[in-house]
Amino acid sequence: MFKARYLLQAVILALFLGACTAAGTAPVLSAPTPAPSATPQSPTPTLAPTPIAIQDGSGQTVRLTRPATRIVSLAPSNTEILFAIGAGSQMVGRDQFSDYPVEAKSLPSISTSMGSLNTEAVVALQPDLVLAAPTLAPEQIQTLRNLGLTVFLVPNPTDFDGLYQNFANVGTITGRGAEAQALVSRSREQVAAVEQVIAKATSKPKVFYELDGSDPGKPWTAGPGNFIDLLIRTAGGQNAAAGLKESYAQISVEELVSQNPDVIILGDSAYGISVASVEARPGWNVMNAIKNNAVEAFDDNLASRPGPRLVDGLEAMANLVHPELFK
Repeated sequence: MFKARYLLQAVILALFLGACTAAGTAPVLSAPTPAPSATPQSPTPTLAPTPIAIQDGSGQTVRLTRPATRIVSLAPSNTEILFAIGAGSQMVGRDQFSDYPVEAKSLPSISTSMGSLNTEAVVALQPDLVLAAPTLAPEQIQTLRNLGLTVFLVPNPTDFDGLYQNFANVGTITGRGAEAQALVSRSREQVAAVEQVIAKATSKPKVFYELDGSDPGKPWTAGPGNFIDLLIRTAGGQNAAAGLKESYAQISVEELVSQNPDVIILGDSAYGISVASVEARPGWNVMNAIKNNAVEAFDDNLASRPGPRLVDGLEAMANLVHPELFK
């Protein structure tokens, strides 16, 4: 296992760098299933060369003479936003972790590793826009700018409004403003539907979200002040790791037993951690989640990638935290 540890550490680093933030009959929602295909990618819009000036997540004012048509995305979340607003056809390259939607895999991949970026590969694609993320250190972003590239840093949101603003900003710089606003509207409606159901909850189960259980004695988890924590709370739960000092940290089994979570959600289930293996961990059988068979596998991409699927993650998590409301 662990290729798993490397991938999960990459997720933790990406999120850590971005962290800082009933009336009527409720609709019955079911756990989301991935769309079989991405939003149809229409041809690049033929717009007049209207200048664009917009502030990015680093506080820099990014200027374009016209909407970008040759885009390199350096984060899976950025790639998913581009495809969700129909701008996938404007991409010329991606980072190697951008694997959704499936259409993204056909684009040239820029190999990166923890702490490094293949700037030569980026330059060779001749992009008119590079969409960066907090996974890149500020000096790496500046290196790209020093090479004459236009870089827009898409910040990791700490709330849903920040997520919607990212959609709108990417829509502006790609000439897909209308499509971005449609995505914002759909996302708001989906979140509101979940909140309407959760408003009927009579309890707030304590939830432990596991990011990396390769060391079962001190698993990695999401503490306070990050989007996973927000998803847990919006889904009607309490974060069992809310008392940790860091947004992403390890928690001891002793502390976890003390917190006694009602639900355990395995964000590392794609990396070899199974429900059965968690239930068999020494000392874990005293927790309510184990006693009540409330250990659940979860697609961590729905919580750890700050893109359009975060609202799907909220819906899926709400189904796990309050299954009695989603029957």
